[in-house]
This record gives sequence, C-alpha cells and structure tokens, in this order.
Amino acid sequence: MAARRPRPTPASARNHVWALDFVFDACANGQQLKCLAVVDEWTRECLAIDVAGSIRSGRVVEVLSKLVSIHGAPRHLRSDNGPEFVATAIIRWAVELGISTAHIAPGKPWENGTEESFNGKFRDECLSLEWFRSRAEAVAVIELWRQHYNQVRPHSSLGYKTPDEFKQHEEQLAVQPAGGASL
Repeated sequence: MAARRPRPTPASARNHVWALDFVFDACANGQQLKCLAVVDEWTRECLAIDVAGSIRSGRVVEVLSKLVSIHGAPRHLRSDNGPEFVATAIIRWAVELGISTAHIAPGKPWENGTEESFNGKFRDECLSLEWFRSRAEAVAVIELWRQHYNQVRPHSSLGYKTPDEFKQHEEQLAVQPAGGASL
C-alpha cells in the first residue's frame, strides 16, 4: 500500500518531493478559508496555494494534476494523514502516475519540516497581516503573496536566492558541459 512506504530521504532535486498541507483562516465577512499549499522541497518554490471554503480529495487531485501538467510529476508527495491526503482518489491518482506517498507519522509535523516552515511564513507574512473582506479578495491577495515569495523574497536555505533564482541556477548547472566550463 502506497501510504505505508517509508519516508523518503530529503529532496535531492527539483520534483523529487512535493510537500502538501492545509492552512486555515477566515475572512472579515465570516467566510472560512482553507488553503492547500504545495511546495517543492528542493527549490522551496510554492507551486500553488489553492484557496476555498472547503477542499476535498477530488479538488486536491485537480490541483496536483494541474501542477504535474506544468512542472512534471514529483517522485514523492509528503503530507500528513488527513482525510484529503489518504483518500482513495489521491492514492489511485498517485499510483497511476508512479508517485509514492510519504505520509508523516500522526502528531509529528516536524517530519514535514519544509511545509511547516512555509506555513509559518505564509501565516506571518500574509494571513496575519491581511484582513480579507471576502474569499475572492483572499484568493487574489494570497496569489500575489505567493508570487512575491517565489520571485522576490530571498531564502536563507537557498543561499539567499529566491526560489525562482535558485531554480534558474540549478537549470544552468544542468546544461553546462562536463567539467563545468561554459561555452
């Protein structure tokens, strides 16, 4: 069973491990916000933050399918054992694409450290500073923050590069001829 596989080693390349988790908030008008955050553990790029009132396993599959069509498939998905992540629809989808699931042990969020770190930054730098009047406004503001996080905000874990800069640097290294000399 995919959910019983051992936790993979830390990410060693882009698309090796994507981490998933939910972050919750509310709008000034009382609407609940459930945000599905997807982060590539190697590049620290936030691939998506899907914002809705409710997100079930079918929607998680839709978000992940869209990301796979854009970025390619990860080797592993790391998440907690929430019902949205252990649902038959998710497991079936992952197996069809050859993606292994790496569910963290219950009550051990540190096993999903990259995602937990991201969630803290998301809460501190966006959710705690904004007062969304509606869910539609939250969707727009959160997407702007996600773009800033990837394109402008340097990350100490990436040598003070942004995720976009780090990804570009990695891509340049991958196309250099043997020996590292540039043409």
